Amino acid sequence: MADRFRVGFVTGATPDKWARAWRQRRRETLELVPVLEAEQEHGVRDGDLDMALVRLPVNRDGLHCIPLYGEVPVVIAGAEHFVAAADEVSLADLADEQLVRPHASGWRPDAFQLDWPPMSEKDAIDTVAAGTGVVIVPMSVARLHQRRDIVQRPVTDLDPTRIGLIWLLDRDGEDTQAFVGVVRGRSANSSR
Repeated sequence: MADRFRVGFVTGATPDKWARAWRQRRRETLELVPVLEAEQEHGVRDGDLDMALVRLPVNRDGLHCIPLYGEVPVVIAGAEHFVAAADEVSLADLADEQLVRPHASGWRPDAFQLDWPPMSEKDAIDTVAAGTGVVIVPMSVARLHQRRDIVQRPVTDLDPTRIGLIWLLDRDGEDTQAFVGVVRGRSANSSR
């Protein structure tokens, strides 16, 4: 049995409740490791992480994957932007906007002409707060970066993004199954 168990998580994923349950049940140290969405599979594939909470979809070749929950997509715009007047927006409402960072679904407005350099969610939100364009992110990410000079509104016709738990097919030992049990809500005494 290893001394530590490493679980990566993307921005907005919420591993705390599972970490608490793990720590109550297990002796191994649980290490939570933040990972960038662009690199969310790498730590698992190269063996640096035992498991990871990722934003789906991922390349499932060689991986187990359990979809866990969905996240509402929201558009973030500057506080003076027209979306501030709405309770929710559709993609049609955003068709002429500059999208400063591609959405996970791959959606891009037809009028999107500028090639923005790759940027983090925080950098994209900083850009939007300065009055340039919009960005679409999961609500959990928007909440993390909430500030007074931006607004967020649900996008009604985009599918929710999904958070999932991944691990290597050949990394399916007792500790891995114990974490799966924690995530699935099994009690400490229940069996697989």
